[in-house]
Amino acid sequence: MSSHGTIIPMTSHKCGPLSGVAEVPGDKSISHRALIFGALAVGETKITGLLEGEDVLDTAKAMRAFGAEVTQHGPGEWSVHGVGVGGFAEPENVIDCGNSGTGVRLIMGVMATQPITATFTGDASLNKRPMGRITDPVALFGAASYGREGGRLPMTIVGAANPTPATYTVPMPSAQVKSAVLLAGLNAPGQTVVIEKEATRDHTERMLAGFGAEVSVEETEEGRVITLTGQPELKPQEIAVPRDPSSAAFPVCAAVIVPGSEITVPGVSLNSTRNGLYTTLVEMGADIAFENAREEGGEPVADLRVKHAPLKGVEVPPERAASMIDEYPILSVVASFAEGKTTMRGVKELRVKESDRIDAMARGLEANGIITEEDEDTLIVHGMGAGGVPGGGTCQSHLDHRIAMSFMCLGMAANNPVSVDDGSPIATSFPVFEPLMTQLGAKVVRDEI
Repeated sequence: MSSHGTIIPMTSHKCGPLSGVAEVPGDKSISHRALIFGALAVGETKITGLLEGEDVLDTAKAMRAFGAEVTQHGPGEWSVHGVGVGGFAEPENVIDCGNSGTGVRLIMGVMATQPITATFTGDASLNKRPMGRITDPVALFGAASYGREGGRLPMTIVGAANPTPATYTVPMPSAQVKSAVLLAGLNAPGQTVVIEKEATRDHTERMLAGFGAEVSVEETEEGRVITLTGQPELKPQEIAVPRDPSSAAFPVCAAVIVPGSEITVPGVSLNSTRNGLYTTLVEMGADIAFENAREEGGEPVADLRVKHAPLKGVEVPPERAASMIDEYPILSVVASFAEGKTTMRGVKELRVKESDRIDAMARGLEANGIITEEDEDTLIVHGMGAGGVPGGGTCQSHLDHRIAMSFMCLGMAANNPVSVDDGSPIATSFPVFEPLMTQLGAKVVRDEI
């Protein structure tokens, strides 16, 4: 179950064509960052379209605990009165980040170069996830960390009283690690340099520049080199959060696999560091039109018109992984309805997400009659074609919102109902998933315990 609720078993039944408009929530990555950057600015930042899932609400609570004034004015409408770079107060209590790896890792980065101490914890899923990937680089700035064996939460971070800037090469493609190091660099004098060998989602760099920080990005033979000049005064902003491409993936993929479907998903972010799923779906034969392309809140967006179409298996190249790391679970569902096999390579980062997503999807697909293969860095799904997936299985969600939603989408097109043991984690990122999918024509029900 999620950190904030009880277990909710759920079952998805085969449905007729999906139709209508799917207004998915605001982007989770940008929502986290809007709250954090607002807390680091001097003055009032106004946010519209904020995702009000549990993960983001936990970040809002954390910003209050560090001294910022965070206020909700209406659905998706928030304001943050910031305390300035280096102005965090020491929190009185433990910071509970629930299920959010993004929230805890970014906040650890921010406070690591401030002369305060904070202790972080989360739910059972978050407390299993590796935090050494954050504590190692922030130690370069002078921060100290004390956690459980294997660098896991609960963990106490003692911020550096006299931080020094750092140069750090990110050892794995991770926007969370890159962002944590850049956020640590905000309160360090001089220049902090982050080098990433593979480009990852760039919301932090975009938002740093938008709030007035001096940040440059250079493509070199070493990789993508991001240079940040520390100790700026960040200026408050008005932020319109675009709709989340990772949440949009679920109604989009459901429409792709349910015969006769046609839906529209308006205002979806099409940031080039986030759109790998949509590139892959088109390669598989999906009928997706990108209409009314425009820019909102500094992010490229478009309206997606999606129709059911026959699909073929493809090879997804490893260099695409960073741009769709959260979408592999739902892609593996789509692959189940394709003709031929779909091979997803370079996906070892899935092993350390909210769950081991490679294992979780492989076991759940197999429980529904689909053949899979896996190794440490690869997932292969042998497609059964339209109408060929038996279904009928019960899958473990492993406290992972994307696993739960993926299997609910599987049930919409499988020949027999598909169940998950616990759908409560869905609220962490997509609290309106059930009513939204029901409005489109899906049959997702909560089971009696």
